[in-house]
Amino acid sequence: MDVDADGPVNAERQNQLDSTDYHHGGNNIVASGEVDAQQAAARELNTVKGIKSKRIANDKRTTTPYMTKYERARVLGTRALQISMNAPVLVDVEGETDPLQIAIKELREKKIPLVVRRYLPDGWYEDWTCEELL
Repeated sequence: MDVDADGPVNAERQNQLDSTDYHHGGNNIVASGEVDAQQAAARELNTVKGIKSKRIANDKRTTTPYMTKYERARVLGTRALQISMNAPVLVDVEGETDPLQIAIKELREKKIPLVVRRYLPDGWYEDWTCEELL
């Protein structure tokens, strides 16, 4: 016979105790009410789905299709570093050994396999491939 703080436990009380969730192990948390919208949004932004949901579709992009001088410098520097670390070259090098010159040639021929991500002030972003940018 089980004993409770009040004394011996009768059969009806034992059935009540056995039917509660805390006897079945696991999580004893009971959630109720609505979750605050900001907390839900903050949790969602930390997931891959939340990050991808901030992407603007290609047909709705608003920025210009021109590569800025800063983007050009970043792309050329990144690609030159890749080439210097023995990444495959995507153009005919014709005896050229300077990684920066090879990267410039790849950019001129629109062969650089990089994507420029432009963040907008509202937190959304647009992705442009180097082939799309002029």
